[in-house]
Amino acid sequence: MATTERGAELLRKYKSVESVERYNNTEPSLDAFPHHADYAWTQDNFGPLWVPQKGATIELSTANLPLYERIIDQYEGHDLRVEGDKIFIDGEEASTYTFAMDYYFMMGDNRHNSADSRYWGFVPEDHIVGKASFIAFSKGENGIRWNRLFNKVK
Repeated sequence: MATTERGAELLRKYKSVESVERYNNTEPSLDAFPHHADYAWTQDNFGPLWVPQKGATIELSTANLPLYERIIDQYEGHDLRVEGDKIFIDGEEASTYTFAMDYYFMMGDNRHNSADSRYWGFVPEDHIVGKASFIAFSKGENGIRWNRLFNKVK
């Protein structure tokens, strides 16, 4: 039986299933961070990925630059250029880079319906402006989870 026929059969049998194939993201997508053809990542098959920390130094190469170029250029304000296999930061050739800030990888709690760091990339510490303090809404498989509403986040 073909996958789509099996999926249709399961949909008829189990009304709560939206799509059997929906969560089988095996095809690489340029929608996934770092939006580069050398990183064949998907929403479900993502990484490995090292999250930058303040004061940490990495070896820079044209292979790993797609992961960190936005940090260097946009968030930390350096002039970044690539000429062939050479990387220039603020006009000087660079083979390493030391991060000035901590960065975070944010993941939504509704994994298949969240636009999160799997799409935007790293979040710099100076972009975090608040802290979750209570649960405003919580929905599970069987509807609203009333016992979680307006509870403090631990």
